[in-house]
Amino acid sequence: MRRVIIVLIVGLLAWRGYETYIARTKLSGQPATPAQTSSNVDSLFAAAHSPSTFKCDGRVYCSQMTSCAEAKYFLDNCPGVKMDGDRDGVPCERQWCDWR
Repeated sequence: MRRVIIVLIVGLLAWRGYETYIARTKLSGQPATPAQTSSNVDSLFAAAHSPSTFKCDGRVYCSQMTSCAEAKYFLDNCPGVKMDGDRDGVPCERQWCDWR
C-alpha cells in the first residue's frame, strides 16, 4: 500500500510539473513561423531606420552613412552635406541609393 501511495504522489507531482511547463509555454508564445520572423525583422528595421532616429550630427559624406534612408534624411534636413554630386535629389547613388 505504501508503494502505491508513493507512486501516486510522484505521478501527481510529475503531472503538476508538466501542467506548469505547458502553461509557461503558452504564455511565452509559440515559435514564430518564417513569415512572421520576416515581417518582424522588417518592422524592426523600419523602426530602427525611421527618420525620427536620425539627427544632424556633422556627418556630410556618403561613406559616413549606414543606409539610403539615413542619407536621404541628411540631404533633406542637414546643412552642408556633400551627398548629391549631380544634384538630382538622390543622395549616395553609388553607395546606398542605387536607382538603376
